[in-house]
Amino acid sequence: MRFPRRALFLVVLFALAGIVAFAFQRGFRYINPEEDAPIPENPTERTEFVFARLQYPQINIGGLWGRRGSWTTDYPKADRHLTVGLKRLSRLHIRSMEEVVSLDDDRIFDYPWVYAVEVGHWELEDAQAARLREYLLRGGFLMVDDFHGSREWEIFTDGMSKVFPDRPIVDIPEADAINHTVFDIEDRFQIPGIQYLYTGREAEYDGYVPHWRGVYDDKGRVMVAICHNSDLGDAWEHADEPMYPEKWTSQAYRMTLNYIVYAMTH
Repeated sequence: MRFPRRALFLVVLFALAGIVAFAFQRGFRYINPEEDAPIPENPTERTEFVFARLQYPQINIGGLWGRRGSWTTDYPKADRHLTVGLKRLSRLHIRSMEEVVSLDDDRIFDYPWVYAVEVGHWELEDAQAARLREYLLRGGFLMVDDFHGSREWEIFTDGMSKVFPDRPIVDIPEADAINHTVFDIEDRFQIPGIQYLYTGREAEYDGYVPHWRGVYDDKGRVMVAICHNSDLGDAWEHADEPMYPEKWTSQAYRMTLNYIVYAMTH
């Protein structure tokens, strides 16, 4: 007996709906990520360190990220997971709630360490680039993460050329103090995002080789730490995902703690 076309269509439709639902249950919670990150205790406590996330204008407006902004990737779950982990790994007095800062006012100068995600989509205005340059030259530290491939690298460096037209982006040597501030990081391997669990691919786009690069000031201090072709934010966010490899999460937490302590002591 032939299977009715309408019945076949309904079977396929329900199957696709099930796949989508499963994907969202397994981690693709982009619509409302706050459901996984309730407001922690003491969210406004005065502490010696606060995780500050950079809000920036972006290109390629459209789709979900166009409405929310690429700067919100993994927000706020990754931020709050990281602070819990850092409290366990260090004696830093860390606020349990993150802070969002922008380049449109001077509040950024209140935070010695700032994190920017998906910078392969940013588009800095001249005034914003000037404020970021001032922030960094006055002792601030910027960590950028989760951007991949040659196209996103080009967009990122276009923005950085506005910030520092006269300072090169260089590879951070393994022996640099930033890799040994708390933990000795001697094996810097690629840290894939959660997409690895669904695609089996560690790289995104043509970003097969991870790079740990930076911008230095005149005294040899790292001002900008660049994690290209890796996704440390996903490693923080999915630290409680049993299927996500522990070695990637552990490396991401160790590297980030190094960057934070370096920023606070150099």
